Amino acid sequence: MALVGGWFDRRDELLECLRQGPESVLPANPATVTPPSRWQLATIGQAAPWLQTYTVSGVWRVLQRYKLRFGSPLGAAQVQQYSPDPDYAVKEAHLLDCLRQAATQADTTVLLFLDEMGYYRWPKTTPVWWDDTGSAAPVADRQQSKQQQWRLIGVLNALTGAVDYLDGYGVGRAKVIAMYQTIAQRYAWAERIYVVQDNWSIHRHPDVMTALQSLPSLEPVWLPTYAPWLNPIEKLWRWLRQHVLHIHQLAHDWLQLQHRVHAFLEQFADGSGQLLRYVGLAGNGKLASAIRLT
Repeated sequence: MALVGGWFDRRDELLECLRQGPESVLPANPATVTPPSRWQLATIGQAAPWLQTYTVSGVWRVLQRYKLRFGSPLGAAQVQQYSPDPDYAVKEAHLLDCLRQAATQADTTVLLFLDEMGYYRWPKTTPVWWDDTGSAAPVADRQQSKQQQWRLIGVLNALTGAVDYLDGYGVGRAKVIAMYQTIAQRYAWAERIYVVQDNWSIHRHPDVMTALQSLPSLEPVWLPTYAPWLNPIEKLWRWLRQHVLHIHQLAHDWLQLQHRVHAFLEQFADGSGQLLRYVGLAGNGKLASAIRLT
């Protein structure tokens, strides 16, 4: 009976923690941290002291055991990705060589991954925890405001995890050029700055290429066509969506939502080992292995 009582005690403790919202796991000074917009398995693992030694998969099993709903009963289909670029191998090899140069010549060489993303005022739906014993599931409110979009362009330092970004209503030639100028100022000490980017037509627009000629330290590194897995900043955007944008409750306050996005990105302004691990630039992956000195 004691074991059964303990089962219910822990379930009730976890349920109470989850009802308090993900802000309950923030540190003592939450003003310096961007609060998550929803529960995720990693944050649920911090909700109760006895859960903090569990892996993410272990947390999932605990939720299933306690019959606490997380996510959707529908499974997501797997997607097989490939690049149709006939020069894929050559471009990938060049990228890896540039990464090695940045790692071995860090006093003169920088490598940055560049990309753009957009987000909307209306929250996106996604699997989320809720108490299904009577309360309603979280609502992605799209009735109290008009839909709006905002755009970002950013760069991620492959060695330090430092992030720089610009944003605005749109990202076109002028914003890309402004990003290049920001890069040149931030890394004015560098003799060579590799800027890894995809093949979006704006990146190769004559105005943009002309602007690059006035910034001789910058050298574009073109990714293979349709190969987002070679651009780790894409995973930063994924983290931003998961942490801030999915099921957010700020559709009524567009400026506050933008502030949350800014705060999330600015926590990486001076670099982050955690971010490098998250995006695959630290560890045993192909890109990380090219950086790691032997």
